[in-house]
Amino acid sequence: MAQKGLPENCRIISTARHGTSFWATSGRIDVELENGVIATYFIKVVSRDDGKRMVEGEFAFVTAIWSLLPAFAPKPIGWRSYETVPDTHFFLCEYREMTDELPDIQKYTACLAALHQNSRSPTGKFGFHVTTFNGNLSLNNEWETSWEAFFAKSMKHALAFEVAARGPEPEVDKLSSILFDTIIPRLLRPLESDGRSVKPSLVMEIFDTRTQEPMLRQESHLYLTLAVSMPITNVRFSTPMFSILNHTVFTKFETN
Repeated sequence: MAQKGLPENCRIISTARHGTSFWATSGRIDVELENGVIATYFIKVVSRDDGKRMVEGEFAFVTAIWSLLPAFAPKPIGWRSYETVPDTHFFLCEYREMTDELPDIQKYTACLAALHQNSRSPTGKFGFHVTTFNGNLSLNNEWETSWEAFFAKSMKHALAFEVAARGPEPEVDKLSSILFDTIIPRLLRPLESDGRSVKPSLVMEIFDTRTQEPMLRQESHLYLTLAVSMPITNVRFSTPMFSILNHTVFTKFETN
């Protein structure tokens, strides 16, 4: 069924599961092209209510990265829904062999710098034109002109997942009030005050390939800015609380 997304007149040689995920099935597809060349593709299959949005978002952000830095992301092929399997959808891209080893720091930072400096938000705002996901959790990507407003909105969105998963906690409510009413305005508002401005840039995680070339990992991605690290040691937060920020940060700010 995924063959309709593969090159025309290719012959599938083999398929196999590849990688692990709690919410998706991923695999490798080896094909022989019409000219006899062997090509390999990566497929991610999602069967869930949000599956269609998940694969659509993944295709959109990999396309955005690949259009800027083709060597920094696998070439996206497409996404679609299965015709004979209800509520099941797939994302297809070029296969790249990956490893968990740290990338070369010089190549890593050079690619990140090029991505951040050369990318431009199509609206001049923070966000993305389709919904993307951090794992199986959606991100609130609606456009915002203010970095402070977008950051606060994203944190509230993440906190809502936390509360839904664990239930309300008085200590979390108290700390959240301090975070949104005091900390975020004090830290971020000056960046957009007195003539200063913040440039939205494409951001995303990366892993290294076995060819020793850095490449982006397929995760959430938006037009954002600034590197943020917010360790909390006295409150129990599960992964969704801060992983939205950990997977999407960041770039630089420009001042006038």
